[in-house]
Amino acid sequence: MSLDPLLQPFRLGPVELSNRIVSASHEPAYSEDGMPGERYLAYHREKARGGIAMTMIGGSAVVAPDSPPAFGNLDLTGDRIIPWFRRLADAVHAHGTAVTCQITHLGRRTSSYTGHWLPLVAPSGVREPAHRAFPKIAEDEDIERIIRAYGAAARRCREGGLDGVEIQAYGHLLDSFWSPLTNHRDDRWGGSLDNRLRMAHAVIDEIRAQAGEDFLVGIRMVFDEQRPGGLTASDGLEIGRRLTTGGRLDFVSVIKGHIDTDEGLSHVIANMGAPSAPHLDFAGEVRAALGVPVMHSNRINDVATARYAIREGKLDLVAMTRAHLADPHIVARIRAGAEQRIRPCVGAGYCIDRIYEGGEALCIHNAATGREQHLPQSIPAAAGPARRVVVVGAGPAGLEAARVCAARGHRVTVFEANDQPGGQVRLAAVPARRRELLAIVDWLAAELDHLGAELRCNVYAEADEVLAEEPDVIIVATGGLPNTEFLAEGAELAHSTWDVLGGHVRLHGEVLLYDDNGQHPGFSCAEHICGGDIRLEIVTPERMVAQQIGGTNFPAYLRAFYRHGVTLTPDRYLIGLSRQADGRLSARLHNDYTGEAELRRVDHVIVEHGTTPLDEVYESLKPASRNHGEVDLDALLAGRPQSLTHNPDGRYQLFRLGDAVASRNIHAAIYDALRLCKDL
Repeated sequence: MSLDPLLQPFRLGPVELSNRIVSASHEPAYSEDGMPGERYLAYHREKARGGIAMTMIGGSAVVAPDSPPAFGNLDLTGDRIIPWFRRLADAVHAHGTAVTCQITHLGRRTSSYTGHWLPLVAPSGVREPAHRAFPKIAEDEDIERIIRAYGAAARRCREGGLDGVEIQAYGHLLDSFWSPLTNHRDDRWGGSLDNRLRMAHAVIDEIRAQAGEDFLVGIRMVFDEQRPGGLTASDGLEIGRRLTTGGRLDFVSVIKGHIDTDEGLSHVIANMGAPSAPHLDFAGEVRAALGVPVMHSNRINDVATARYAIREGKLDLVAMTRAHLADPHIVARIRAGAEQRIRPCVGAGYCIDRIYEGGEALCIHNAATGREQHLPQSIPAAAGPARRVVVVGAGPAGLEAARVCAARGHRVTVFEANDQPGGQVRLAAVPARRRELLAIVDWLAAELDHLGAELRCNVYAEADEVLAEEPDVIIVATGGLPNTEFLAEGAELAHSTWDVLGGHVRLHGEVLLYDDNGQHPGFSCAEHICGGDIRLEIVTPERMVAQQIGGTNFPAYLRAFYRHGVTLTPDRYLIGLSRQADGRLSARLHNDYTGEAELRRVDHVIVEHGTTPLDEVYESLKPASRNHGEVDLDALLAGRPQSLTHNPDGRYQLFRLGDAVASRNIHAAIYDALRLCKDL
């Protein structure tokens, strides 16, 4: 038996776990009509292959029709899910991994205008800010019906071959009965703590009655709402004691904070810039007070922190959920003595924000996660002979292309014009709070070294340098340059966000930052410069700032902006700039809604309008290439090798990736590279 605390087996109720690492309940929004189909199965099977002890599916799986899905939730309201569960359970169990499902009634945390369009129910008619729902006050018959529904949902999980269920009780219906902020009732479901816990006790009893005493049942619950008038830590511990007395629950998963606002959610699911494992000590206090198995998941991203949590008795099980989106093979790598090769979670929050913004969870730098049916987590060796591959550019697209090609067994050289790899990721990581993004570059560079690929920095490669390597394949990943061409006049007077983050300009006085990208580059730059003697205004043509920055990310930006008095101005287009006699700038803005022009007199203007491709080397290599640089999209999407031939005399295939094609984000660049190069 291993002496590593993380690799020790653990008995959780009736289930024997092979180690101490689990993936907490979460909903990646991979469901199909509320069912865990092939994509859902493949995602969880991959983690099982990677050695995880237990994967917890169905984050917020709904038990009743008046709990409509908010983000692809599994539908436990009928027996049709049972065969889907059986297929998934068999696939996961085949690798020695346990599987449980979280069950819940969302209460007010969803929308009345979806699903069956039924009124939402809650203990009182208190609106939830995040989903903007006004719920119906639950009547006795509603409560009794929902209690029975919890039991039926647990029975379906058991009949589907799952090992257990986890009751969700933070921000949903069950715990809204507990909190004085959301329960204003004066009947048997409100008032005293006994009354406020009546439904929770009844739900646990009903689950045991329908699913059996030998079925794993736990709860993921809030122990401290961290807001005035809400549940305190002492309240939470008392609730925990009452619910776990007599062994009625096999485990608790600890939550601290509230999720009914974006600001609150950004602390419960903390991203980069927050301390590592910010609530771990609190979870340890819960474990000591309750004496039942405890798990916890909030920014436990690395193996060292996870190992500390188990070794020091803070937790019985450590939930590395987002870390497994970044690398589903964490346990296998620990067992193999290859911890240094674990792809790190950088805390970008892209995964959870994508659920709301794009309808599916995706890792910012592991494009295979969620696409396991089509993309490999472990790159297979190529069947044919090794080829000579030259990659131009060592940003995320170029580094991933080089990694995948080298893993396929090809001979790879990467040219990079700068003195170190990373491209725009290095600029994105300049603000102190976002420094963890550098781990993307560090991991990719370390993998190139491990795989024997050659990285040559300080080489501005042109066609001659590339062709001197006698390549079979050339991949151009040269990125782009800041785009200021949208300005009708005065483009030369504007600074780009690159200028600022790269330290090439000194700012003072009044600064206008114009952002019509709506993603992180503009806001990162703004956060980096706000404060001190700078008076900053952010202007956007959108109806709100940061249109494409998700709910766990934009609160950190807004905290900084409000703290430093930044002015936020929507609904204005920047038309042009001119230099005034006193040396200051005049910025001409246009309001689409009123048709009016506005002028701002400022000391500096910064613009963020994405990038334009830096593609000169691509264009120069294109005529002599075998495929004229064309990607066969049908082959790409079908997962077949590229074989287009427009020039039979061409000595090499030519492709371009990432921002060398069009302005996009880190994930798109890495996805480009993986799906093209996996078939080379």
